[in-house]
Amino acid sequence: MTPSPCPFLPSCGRELSWRDLAALRADQGPELYLLCLTYAQQLWLNHLPARALLAVDRALYCDLPEHAASLSDYPLPYAAIGWMVSEPTEAFTGNARIHYQHLADRVRGERAATKKWRAWAAWAIVRKRRPDLANDPLHAVDEPTIETIHAGLRGYGLPHETEVWTKALAD
Repeated sequence: MTPSPCPFLPSCGRELSWRDLAALRADQGPELYLLCLTYAQQLWLNHLPARALLAVDRALYCDLPEHAASLSDYPLPYAAIGWMVSEPTEAFTGNARIHYQHLADRVRGERAATKKWRAWAAWAIVRKRRPDLANDPLHAVDEPTIETIHAGLRGYGLPHETEVWTKALAD
């Protein structure tokens, strides 16, 4: 069964690889953001949903200015995350709830607070879309409320990020 393209990700214009992303390692901005989203679409269409989600995560963690043109065409990928975890697939997907729980609790380094709240925001979307996915009982963490995540995004995210996330959470 051929997977449907994700409507929230750009189409692939050429074959990409991890080398394309590595070439932009020093520049974590809008160009890498769009490339990560495009690569995620390619991985998705190649029946690699878990790797596609990782590419979306990398885009989510890019350092984007508020008015980046790529954000007007492709807002932060909260809707893509919700769509991807909801789509049926026979390929390995892993447990996205645990994935985001671990990311949120373990992120370090530059812009750690932004990354943490974006991971919790993705976690909340996964919990809503896939309530069947269990948490990690061996990873003791205080799971935030929707209100706490909203406040975290408002404090550390882009100016309109909470609206993008809230819309994706509601869909």
